[in-house]
Amino acid sequence: MKSNSFAVMMNLLGAVLLVAALVSCVANALTKSDFPAHFLFGASTSAYQVEGAAKEDGRKPSIWDTFAHAGNGGLYKGDGDIACDQYHKYKDDVKLMAKMGLDAYRFSISWSRLFSDGKGPINPEGLEYYNNLINELVSQGIQPHVTMYHWDLPQALEDEYGGWVSRKIIKDFTAYADVCFKEFGDRVKHWTTVNEGNVCSIGGYSEGLLPPQRCSSSSKVNCSKGNSSTEPYLVTHHMLLAHASAAKLYRTKYKAKQTGFIGFNLLVFGFVPLTNTSQDIIAAQRARDFYIGWFLNPFIFGEYPDSMKKNAGSRLPYFTTRESNLVKGSIDFLGINFYYAFSVKNNPKSLQKKDRDYTADMAVEAKLYTGNDTTTDEVPVIPWILEGLLQSLKNDYGNFPIYIHENGQQTRRNSSLDDWSRVKSMHEYIGSLQNMLRNGLNIKGYFVWSFLDVFELLGGYEASYGLYYIDLKDPTLRRQPKLSSVWYSNFLNNKTMDSKITMKIEKSSSISNTPLMRTAA
Repeated sequence: MKSNSFAVMMNLLGAVLLVAALVSCVANALTKSDFPAHFLFGASTSAYQVEGAAKEDGRKPSIWDTFAHAGNGGLYKGDGDIACDQYHKYKDDVKLMAKMGLDAYRFSISWSRLFSDGKGPINPEGLEYYNNLINELVSQGIQPHVTMYHWDLPQALEDEYGGWVSRKIIKDFTAYADVCFKEFGDRVKHWTTVNEGNVCSIGGYSEGLLPPQRCSSSSKVNCSKGNSSTEPYLVTHHMLLAHASAAKLYRTKYKAKQTGFIGFNLLVFGFVPLTNTSQDIIAAQRARDFYIGWFLNPFIFGEYPDSMKKNAGSRLPYFTTRESNLVKGSIDFLGINFYYAFSVKNNPKSLQKKDRDYTADMAVEAKLYTGNDTTTDEVPVIPWILEGLLQSLKNDYGNFPIYIHENGQQTRRNSSLDDWSRVKSMHEYIGSLQNMLRNGLNIKGYFVWSFLDVFELLGGYEASYGLYYIDLKDPTLRRQPKLSSVWYSNFLNNKTMDSKITMKIEKSSSISNTPLMRTAA
């Protein structure tokens, strides 16, 4: 929102939201039956993080394979060659999902498993695997929600023309999407073209911390190629056009018969002004423009935010009239991943830098908001900031459908199966959803990240978000349920938890720890 009225609302929202959530959850009374009949609850993973079988049945490397095997400054300890081996264990995993009571499972298709070189003939083994997985889900009454690109571009396309930095990607992505729609669209009704498009552009092409590790500054990481000043904007432009091309194809060729929906996914943050000064409030709005409006403005209005045009100048690509009309209105829903918030301070000095990158263009200083009740290992539990963010998106862009595709709590991988912090996080976020729905937000579903302890992007096998623990030293990779999986299953099946568990959840969910927030953009 672009006015101080939102600051006033947020001064009350922090306390009111958590109180409402806790009151509704007293004695663990919260169950799935408290939500609208068509509201979906699920869990998420992605192909490279969960499938394994990286070199089997015609699959060739993606840029994520290349990145993980290169070591990359200690970010990873391991790779996705085996991961959770869902490629071989999908039937057992789907049985666990059905037993838990999941409505939906969000997963991604490995582009290089379906097309070994990113284009050309379909790999029959890859096609068979995804057909089998989808059929298994449908047979158990679980909706497949499919992401087509979760950062695993076929290495062959990166080698041939630089992947997303080239307009050639638009044609190849559309052809890939066409096969997905044709082969799986009779059973898949929810398609997400790209996961966290904003993080892909920033992390992979400005900071060089993510695949394909392109950047122009050796002071960040050891990038061998790239341009942090231009490539993030170029990559996002091509992503938007590739998405819009795929959406047009779906709507003209498949939607009438398949009756599905096509969307896009972003990692969203709450941006909280460090002070109530107009400079910091405007800076928080500008940060939201750069992270979220970068995509939503084109999707809703057909052009980039004014603040980006002003600060990035000619380095920001422009849409032709045809392209603007193609991108505008091309999403049926927005998928969001939410974990963190940042305190934001205005920093106009960054605009004085020569050859500045995307981060400098934003002209802010941002510090991770940790709240009052978290350790360094945990993700802050801040549902009031999520609601404030979603309300502001509703006010600025309209009340379009939203799926919360990822939300979860990090623990150390080998910590106790009694993952109280994850139970608390799920308890508070799911409880807060009721308040969000009552306040008119058009949220359609909530997916926990993640179904299993997967290979995490920045934590490798050290970090854990899963509902099920997997001992990597066990050759069978047996899935072991954590307390969070028990809590979620009871919620989904309209059962109550043991009173001792309920009391511990309520005790850890202290209302006194709720901050009175400034405006969260």
